[in-house]
Amino acid sequence: MNVNLAREIGERSDDAALSPYRTFTREEWAGLRADQPMTLSGDEVMQLQSLNDPISLEEVIAIYLPLSRLLSLYVAATQGLFRATQRFLMAENERKSPYIIGVAGSVAVGKSTTARVLKALLARWPNTPKVDLLTTDGFLLPNAELQRQGLMERKGFPESYDTGKLLRFLNAIKAGRAAVKAPLYSHLVYDVVPGEEVVIDRPDILIVEGLNVLQPARMPRDGKAIPFVSDFFDFSIFLDADEADLHRWYIDRFLRLRHTAFRDPKSYFHKYAELEEAEAVAIADGLWSRINLVNLHENVLPTRQRASLILRKGESHRIEEVALRRL
Repeated sequence: MNVNLAREIGERSDDAALSPYRTFTREEWAGLRADQPMTLSGDEVMQLQSLNDPISLEEVIAIYLPLSRLLSLYVAATQGLFRATQRFLMAENERKSPYIIGVAGSVAVGKSTTARVLKALLARWPNTPKVDLLTTDGFLLPNAELQRQGLMERKGFPESYDTGKLLRFLNAIKAGRAAVKAPLYSHLVYDVVPGEEVVIDRPDILIVEGLNVLQPARMPRDGKAIPFVSDFFDFSIFLDADEADLHRWYIDRFLRLRHTAFRDPKSYFHKYAELEEAEAVAIADGLWSRINLVNLHENVLPTRQRASLILRKGESHRIEEVALRRL
């Protein structure tokens, strides 16, 4: 064997041995379902998928049922830890904190589908916990403010969010407060809707989905506490895929939207509805390269190793590998 090749193989083996993750093939992960029952029908699964993000009943059974089982065990363990802490602090009347799950990953990777499938599965556990889902889009700065700051081409980057408002929201949720309000975002008008809000009222589990939810803040020079969004998470999931696949999925989604949402006169992207396909591909490719790819490299991909679980997709959106962080 070539010496350089042998050295490269050895280095890869060392990297795997040093990894904080335990990695499973699709088949190995599917075997961890045990006796977790399937509670969704094929029709229900179809209704949960996002545009251009196909998901099958088999995918739910192989990937999401074992994940649902794992999360049920983690939630139970966390509740036990909470009760132990209550006893230690002699604070038996303290409200239970919701279990918060973060879902991160690139544009077009399928975060919304994963979040909705998990919500549906977790809400059907035998004890039927209250499960809510929130995207961080509502915490984007309004378009008028982004334009004022020259950030419209940076929409989706960390600086385009009202991070302070998001942190205050998560703090209130973790404190067990009732009727916590979050801004509502419309993908149709591509903006925060003035005066409209989403109300989250003491869920057992809250799923928070967004591009940059695992992004750390800058570390303080003086040692003062600066909270990260992910500090409020009990578990986090990163959806991963090859850059070429993400690019293709983004283009395909843009082309499909020309025939659906973009045709609505109220759509922010209505001007793209009548484009010829070649022109539409060129525009989508420009948006991907100029904005989304830069955000992926600078902000999204570097957070992958901060996740509790990494779901690695193949070219057909099928999850081929699962990496679970070691405890």
